[in-house]
Amino acid sequence: MKAAIEFIDMNREELNPLLERARASLAEEDYRKVKGMVEAWTYLTDLVADQETTIRDLRELLFPASTEKTEAVLKNAGIPGTSKTTEDQAGTSKTGEKQKTKIPGHGRNGAAEYRDARRLVVLHTTLQAGDRCPGCLKGKLYEQQEPRRLVRIVGQAPLRATVYELQRLRCNLCGEVYSAEEPEGVGEEKYDESAAAMIAQLKYGTGVPFYRQEQLGNHLGIPLPASTQWEIVEEAAELIKPARDELIREAAGGEVLHNDDTHMKVLGLQRTIAKEGGERTGIFTSGIVATRAGRKIALFFTGRQHAGENLADVLKQRAAELPVPIQMSDALSRNAPKSINVLVAHCIAHYLE
Repeated sequence: MKAAIEFIDMNREELNPLLERARASLAEEDYRKVKGMVEAWTYLTDLVADQETTIRDLRELLFPASTEKTEAVLKNAGIPGTSKTTEDQAGTSKTGEKQKTKIPGHGRNGAAEYRDARRLVVLHTTLQAGDRCPGCLKGKLYEQQEPRRLVRIVGQAPLRATVYELQRLRCNLCGEVYSAEEPEGVGEEKYDESAAAMIAQLKYGTGVPFYRQEQLGNHLGIPLPASTQWEIVEEAAELIKPARDELIREAAGGEVLHNDDTHMKVLGLQRTIAKEGGERTGIFTSGIVATRAGRKIALFFTGRQHAGENLADVLKQRAAELPVPIQMSDALSRNAPKSINVLVAHCIAHYLE
C-alpha cells in the first residue's frame, strides 16, 4: 500500500519568502521549474475552489488535445522536415565548422542588475486577485510570484540643489518679523554629507577633476567652485580618517610592497616652503601598493617626503612577528626606506639602465 500523503497548510504569503530562499540555493533553471510548479499549484487550487469549474475544464487544462505536428505532415507529403532535431544534427556548416554561439555577457542588463534603483510597485487599476477573468469569463485571477518589470533611466545632475522659500510675516505696528520653520530633515549645513561623498567619488573614484565638476555644475545650473569642492571634501575626510589609518596598518603587513613617487604641484605647500626656506623644495606624491594573500591596498601620500620615507613610516606599523617584507621599486636611492629591514627587489628594466 502507498504511504499516506502528508498535507501541509500553506498560503501565498508563506510561499513568496519560501521561493526567495529557494532561489538563493538553486540554479536559475531549477528555480524556474520550481516556481512554475508553485504557480501551477496555486492556479489549480483556485480552479478547484471555484464552484463553476468542471472536471472537463480540469481535464482539458491538464491533458490538452494533441495535434499532429507539422514535421509529420511534411514527412507524409515527402517534404524534408525542419525540426530542432534536424537543425541540431546539422549543427555544423558545409565546411565542418561549428556555428557560432552567443557569447555570454553581451546582452542587455536585466532589472536585477540595477541594485540601487528606486523600485515602485504599480497595482492594476481595474483588476485584483480573486476577480473573474475578463478573457474566458470562467477562471479567477491570482497574483503572479514575479511581476513584470520595466527599467527606465533618466538623466540627473550629480548634485541637486533645493531652494526653500520660508514665508515671513511682519507686524505693521511693532515691526516684528516671523519666519516659517525649516522643514524637518533639512539640517543646518548647506552641503549635505551625500554631496561631499559624490564630489569625492567623482574626483578620486572616477578621476573627474574639481574644475571639470565646476564646469558641469555651471552647465546644469548648480554653481560649485573648485575651491569650495576642496573645502567640502577636506572637511568630510576627517570623518574617514580611522578607515585610512586601518588601511595603512593593513598595508604594513603586506608580503610585497611596491613604491614610487612623482612630482606634484600644491600651491599651499609651495608657499609654506618659500617662507621656511631650506634645501628641500620638492613636492611629491608617493604611491605604495601592498599585496597580501592575493589582495592589494593602494596608498597615496602627497607632501615633501620621498617614496622611501613614506614607505618607512608605513612599515613602522608592521607587526614584529611578521617576516621581512619584499620592497619592489626602481633603483633610485630615495625609494629605499632608511633604517627599515626589507628584502630589496629592484625592477630589472630600471636596474639595467
